[in-house]
Amino acid sequence: MFKQLISELGKKIVVIAGAFTLLASPLAFAQNWPTKPIKLIIPFAAGGTTDILGRLLAQQLSKDLGQNVIVENKPGAGGNIAAEYVAQSPADGYTIMLASGSMLTVNPNLYKKLPINYAKDFVYITNVASGPMLISTSPKLPVKNLAEFIAYAKTKDLNFGSAGIGSQVHMAEESFTYSANIPATHVPYKGESAALNDLVAGQIDFMVGNLTAAAGFAKAGQIKPLAVTSLKRSKQLPDVPTVSEAGIPGFESTGWFGLVAPANTPHTITEKIYAATVKAVSSDAMKTSLDLNGLTAVVNNQKDFETQVKAESIGWEKVIKGRNISTQ
Repeated sequence: MFKQLISELGKKIVVIAGAFTLLASPLAFAQNWPTKPIKLIIPFAAGGTTDILGRLLAQQLSKDLGQNVIVENKPGAGGNIAAEYVAQSPADGYTIMLASGSMLTVNPNLYKKLPINYAKDFVYITNVASGPMLISTSPKLPVKNLAEFIAYAKTKDLNFGSAGIGSQVHMAEESFTYSANIPATHVPYKGESAALNDLVAGQIDFMVGNLTAAAGFAKAGQIKPLAVTSLKRSKQLPDVPTVSEAGIPGFESTGWFGLVAPANTPHTITEKIYAATVKAVSSDAMKTSLDLNGLTAVVNNQKDFETQVKAESIGWEKVIKGRNISTQ
């Protein structure tokens, strides 16, 4: 009887010990993270602003986290292809995404059918950086400044290119054409760099692109810079006026980029990513790179980031309905 009692007690101890091991395992995993390379998914083609920022960030995060952060581009459908891939990835911190602001605030309001739910399928880690846009035209257009362009555009059927339907480039262009009261046809691309290349070639008439991606073309004389969409002039193009200075008082439009991970990624891991990002953008190397690319660091905590996304989503919902913008 005594031996049987001891045997049963031993079995219970083994079961209890096993249960504690299972409970402790995820915690230990999160605490030891990362132990292998991390994939940073970029939802647009190489050469665009999201890609440029992502590669700068990946380089610095690799140093801070002690593991390689590998950039992988998955363009298409306004970022939704990449978003679906990340949402369906294991929630272990080894697949994260640098999303454009439009993906998180515009796409849920623009696309009637989505394979994912942006509000439920991701955990928002932090906003990383923001930057102004640049209104520029093809060198073929016979205009020298924004006022001339607006007057010219009102008499022509011009077109403009973007990084895709609903992208922050597209939404900035819709905002500008509405404010300037000019008609224009939208030509969506799979990435900002492709649209810029066609702007240089004169295949499209104008763009309101991220300054980061467009400044090099402007400095090289390949496109005509007319105005920046920030309230202050840019250090990158100090001779280019703001839209407000050039004829539309108070106009402002900026793009931003934030890190997200699959839902249910352990908080311990997302906090490590957040801390590493804060450290990365605070480094001298990253500060210099951001400044050279016309970007400003905007790290905020998860709660503030979620609040920002919700507020902007409400605003864009009104714009999309008011402008009757659709993916059709």
